[in-house]
Amino acid sequence: MKYYIIAGEASGDLHGSNLMKALQKQDIHAEFRFWGGDLMQSVGGTLVQHYKERAFMGFAEVLLNINTIFKAISLCKNDIATYQPDVVIFIDNSGFNLRIAKWAKEQNFKTHYYISPQVWASRANRVKKIKKYIDAMYVILPFVEDFYKKYNYKVHFVGHPLIDAIADRTQVDEYTFRKEYLLNEKPIIALLPGSRKQEIKKMLSVMLSVVKDYPNYQFVIAGAPSQDYSFYSQFIKTKNVSFISNKTYDLLSLSTAALVTSGTATLETALFKVPQVVCYKGSWLSYQIGKRIITLKFISLVNLIMNKEVVTELIQNDFNTKRLKAELDTILDEYQRTKFFINYYELEKKLGGRGASEKTAKLIYNSITANT
Repeated sequence: MKYYIIAGEASGDLHGSNLMKALQKQDIHAEFRFWGGDLMQSVGGTLVQHYKERAFMGFAEVLLNINTIFKAISLCKNDIATYQPDVVIFIDNSGFNLRIAKWAKEQNFKTHYYISPQVWASRANRVKKIKKYIDAMYVILPFVEDFYKKYNYKVHFVGHPLIDAIADRTQVDEYTFRKEYLLNEKPIIALLPGSRKQEIKKMLSVMLSVVKDYPNYQFVIAGAPSQDYSFYSQFIKTKNVSFISNKTYDLLSLSTAALVTSGTATLETALFKVPQVVCYKGSWLSYQIGKRIITLKFISLVNLIMNKEVVTELIQNDFNTKRLKAELDTILDEYQRTKFFINYYELEKKLGGRGASEKTAKLIYNSITANT
């Protein structure tokens, strides 16, 4: 069968690649055409557009790049029409994907959505569109299944694919890793400033501002695969800071603590059992709009899943050097660290175990073949 998959960022590329591998096990004749990244491309098929070309974050940034986005939407529709897939599979990225989904359903394409848009966080009225234009929804967070029940929309909770991605990774040898990347023997504090240039600009300088206060630790920036070192180097003004690109999981497996930009990385850090401080700062306009439409108590996936404050969230003006240092002191304290580990183990239980990609692929394949 022919599968058309649309992912819009690094995490979508990861989950999309694993879904493609699982679909290949279900369907030996699987053909792929997709919007994604390097990981999806490594599985096979045809990459239409890389997610780097439309990685815009925040309301203001989207408005400034609206013409580029509309051109991409038009390209996507025309490409689907030409390809004539058996199913269109959307991965997160709601602003783009829900527009394509409406058109695709009207054109009688089968529409499946893997990893729900964050309608549970804001603009819940989008559930009406999802019910109308999406044939099947696969969710990876337990509370999202409960959310959709309130709207009489049955979804499939398949567990979180990060559990598989982390469990299946090759274990890193600490001595070899430190030697290869010229790291000393000091404990590591990982800095995860995000993957988009816009968020890195806002996050990294503040994260680096505490380095001088921790001479007994070494700070290591986790470089995103979508950005070069030359971009990060402009923010590094002090010693005791290293940079490692595209090795976030290896870095987290050896880290004592982490400063993490809100997003999927907060959950990844928790699954590696690393105490963390969650950070977020957007443009003034994006923040003003966001705080008026987002109705959640928390912004980090860790706290949302646990429905309590497990990790401290420093948002907008609270994300400053003084607060960051105070919270970093806390997560380096041995007593506080024990509480993190207990909560992290409970978090992992809530995520439903392994096999998210395989479960989703089987449901998609069986659904399509049952109707053909």
